[in-house]
Formats: sequence, structure tokens, C-alpha cells
Amino acid sequence: MSDQSDSRTKTLNFNVGVLGHVDSGKTSLARALSSTASTAAFDKNPQSRERGITLDLGFSSFTVELPDQLKDSAGERYDSLQFTLVDCPGHASLIRTIIGGAQIIDLMMLVVDVVKGVQTQTAECLIIGELTCRRMVVILNKVDLLPENKRQSAIEKMTKRLHKTLENTRFKDCPVIAVAAKPGGPEAPAPEEPQGVPELIQLLKEQTYLPQRDPGGDLLMAVDHCFSIRGQGTVMTGTVLQGAVSINDTVEIPALKVTKKVKSIQMFRKPVSMAMQGDRVGVCVTQFDPKLLERGVVCTPGSLRTLYAAVISVRKIGYFKGSLSTRSKLHITVGHETVMAKVSFFGLPPGSANSAASSLETPFHLDREYAYQDEYVSGQGEGSAGADPEQWALLEFERPVTCPSLCLVIGSKLDTDIHANACRLAFQGRLLQGFEEKNYSETGLPRLRIYKTKQKEGQVERVTDDYTVIGRSLFKKETNLQLFVGLKVTLSTGESGVIEGGFGQSGKFKIRIQEGLLPETKQLLNSATKKKSKSGAKGPTGEEEPRGEAQPVSIHLNFKRYVFDPHKKMVQS
Repeated sequence: MSDQSDSRTKTLNFNVGVLGHVDSGKTSLARALSSTASTAAFDKNPQSRERGITLDLGFSSFTVELPDQLKDSAGERYDSLQFTLVDCPGHASLIRTIIGGAQIIDLMMLVVDVVKGVQTQTAECLIIGELTCRRMVVILNKVDLLPENKRQSAIEKMTKRLHKTLENTRFKDCPVIAVAAKPGGPEAPAPEEPQGVPELIQLLKEQTYLPQRDPGGDLLMAVDHCFSIRGQGTVMTGTVLQGAVSINDTVEIPALKVTKKVKSIQMFRKPVSMAMQGDRVGVCVTQFDPKLLERGVVCTPGSLRTLYAAVISVRKIGYFKGSLSTRSKLHITVGHETVMAKVSFFGLPPGSANSAASSLETPFHLDREYAYQDEYVSGQGEGSAGADPEQWALLEFERPVTCPSLCLVIGSKLDTDIHANACRLAFQGRLLQGFEEKNYSETGLPRLRIYKTKQKEGQVERVTDDYTVIGRSLFKKETNLQLFVGLKVTLSTGESGVIEGGFGQSGKFKIRIQEGLLPETKQLLNSATKKKSKSGAKGPTGEEEPRGEAQPVSIHLNFKRYVFDPHKKMVQS
């Protein structure tokens, strides 16, 4: 084993996400890049062709000489650069793949069909890119479909349009390059040479930088393929998202609820003794059935939590049209999983310092009070500059999810018609608080102090004495009045009192006015009572005739009720 640490590869791995609308030519481009790079003799090493743990499933890669700009900073540690292309197919998997690998995608290639321009999914890819990575290159693909005499002007026009689209994003002024990854399209009889690919490889080399990689902290590895090698064990290939893994480490496979010992590790088809954040590796562990884990995560034992519900910070995505209602169900992508969840929105109580800057500005605390919202509140009105007030959401998952804390969360409506011209990504946020118990609604949710305010209005029916009045119309006949005893009320004339209890059987109640009734209130109530007795005469139909004037003094009861309080107590400040 001693030579293994010395044979640790001196290849720097740089992860490139390949995103774009369906049929924009992502896979053809990944294929063209990989084959052009290998025929350009970048990979002459015979050992790399030896049968080993293959890393190419679901991913493709090519190796180039270390670019000049990295030689100064990384020349001593690395002698070559490997681009790992993460081709993100189909929309639902696109979200899973990119968010799952968000921490290690170093550069994004946005593939645009030059004939069709920016389509719905192109915009969605752009949003995901903004949330997850720092740099982007735009590829205008299929330029062979443009008539040759108009090709250059069409490319320039599309480039200008794209720069306009990107000017308010973090990818302002990013490079745009034109290629034809598969001239003639998939039906072309004789395969033609791709156009513009060597120039694209050169551009990618210029765009690389030395990524920040941290071997510290718990291991989290996204597995994208799994297979057995007879007599050796089960191999999991994937990308190390955080931390590091070494031979003889014990790792956990949370989906299977098992731990396994690491027997060997390969990187770029060479044996190594350890791998760290950002590396693409094959990890061989003691045998298990590979069919049980096609995709998933592997981690330091006990480091991931399985959650039934969670509180997240939440920020609506600007391109999403339509409202986001409490109790609605959305697709939630968290960690490496996408699962349906019921969403409930809440915010700071009215009058709090309402920071519209960042949802992590005001830390979330279980001991703080929050106001229930029927829906996500978008920023409006003067002085808010259109920024949304700070908000959070409770997610209740349809099945438990396994994820690291503080991970990125994206809510989307993936069941929207893929051909409708509408962004399906609805909101983004960070996981702040998880509930790990199956019966979280009894054990965890009552700790969430989210309240609704309630207002009730009734009338004073009559005065009993200077300190007592009888009220009506505040409660239904069947209401248990005992629950309301002791709550404060105010009269429309200004006095405040306390509900003392019920009066008779019809939902009437007695109010004690501690400071006594004002003389003018007594006068008002007494004259109203006299009017009432006079107008109590029966009309010709035998019905009591309507009185000429409504009861002049109303009773107001305001209280809060906590949404998750099992006792449904009423609270007044």
C-alpha cells in the first residue's frame, strides 16, 4: 500500500455541467468534446486504457495539458487537467443532478439551439446555474443548419440577444461560442467532423481556475452508478461533494441503512489511497446487491439526517408566474432527492424589522413568533424596491428524505406542461431545521410558534349595572364559552372589559368592565334599550318589526391562535 499515496494522481478534476433545452444537442456536444480531445492524443497513457473501474457512466471526461494560467498556482501539485462533463438529461433529472452536485460544479456550459434561441428550459437551466455555480460559457449549437450566406450575421444577432438576456444575471458578459457538434443532425448518413470543437476546448481551458476544495468535514459522495466485481466487492462510482474518503474507512449508505468498509479506491483508473471534495472516483466496498443503489449518496456514518418535515428559508424565483399558496403541493429537490411536499408559508410578525435582503439575514429560531401566511408574499409598495419580505416555509414530505443540513432546496411545479412557455422552478432556499420523528406533527410542530390572528365582533345587548353588560352575536350557540373566559374585549365606545362567562343558553355572555362604564355609554345603551322595547311591537304579519337603528355599541375580541398548538389555546398580547 505504501506506493499508493505516491501514485495519487496529479490530474486536477474540473467539473463542467452541460445544461440546455431538450434537443439542443447536449449529448452530441459531450460526445464530440470527449472524442475530439482523445483523438488529439491528450490521453496517450496506456495504463488509462487498462480495464479498471470505469468512471464514464453517466459522465464523460477528457484530459488536457494544464493551462498556463494554472501552472503558477497549481503546477507543483498537478500536471494535467481533466474535464468531467456532467450531461444533464431530461428536466426532472437535470434538477436532481445539478443540485445534487451543486457544491462541485465549477463551470456550466449552457447549450442553445442557434435556430430556436432561448426556450423555456434554457431559462430554467440559467436559474439553476445562477443558484449553483460561478462561471458559464454559452454554446450556440447546430450552426450548420443556418444558410451559409447568412450564418455569420445570424450568429452575431443571437449572441447580442443572449448578452441582453444575461445582463441582469451573474453571467453578464460571459463568452458565447458557435459550434456544430453533429453536423447534419442525428439522421445524417455519413458522420461529418464536428465544427468549432477545438476552439471550444481552448475556451474551456481559458475559463478554468483552481477550485476551492476542502477535505475537512463529513464525507458526502453522490453515487451515479453501482456494479459488482466478482470476488472483490461492490463498486460505487460518483463525485465526492464534501469531505474525503480513504481506504479502510467505514462509510454509510443511508438508503440501505447499512455501513460498509472501503477496500480500494480508483481515480482516473489508477489506484489511490484517498479522494477528496471535487474528485470523481470509484470506491470498492464489501459486497452488497448493486441493484439496491443505482443512484444515491454515501456518507460518514451518522452524518446525514432523514427528515419527515423541514423549515427552510424561502425566496420566490423571479421568472415563476403565479402565486404560491399555503397547503399547495410542490416538487421539492433537496440533497440528492426530489419528492412531493405540502408547503406552508410564514413570515415575521407585522411591524418587525422586515429585512428584504437575504433570508439568512434574520436567523430562524424555534423560540420566535411568526405570522401565518395564506401564500408567499411578493414585495410591493413604496420603499420596498420590489424586494420580497423575509419568509420561511414548512415542508411536509410525502416520504422521508436524507440530506445534509443547510443544503440548497428548490421547489418546482414539474407537473406543468413541458411545452407550456412557463418557468417551472418556483422558489429556492436553504434547509434550516429538520424534523426526524415520524410523528413530528405531535412532537416537533407544536414547537413552531406560527400564529393566526382572529377578530370577532358582537354587540352589547343591555346594561346590568355600572360594571357589567350582556353581549350577544360574538359566539355561536354551540361554542364552549369556557374557552373564552378571561379574554379581554373592547367596546366601540372605548372601555375595555373581560369576558366573565356565559349568560343563558343562547350564546350570550357577561362582560365585566373593570373601570366602569362611561356616563355617555350608559346613556347611549339605555336609550337604545328603550327604543328596542318600543319597537318590539308585532307588525301585521305577526313578525317583530325591524328597528329603525342598529345596536349602537359593538364588542371587539382580538386574539392569536398557534396553528400547531394541540390545545388550540387563545392568546392575547
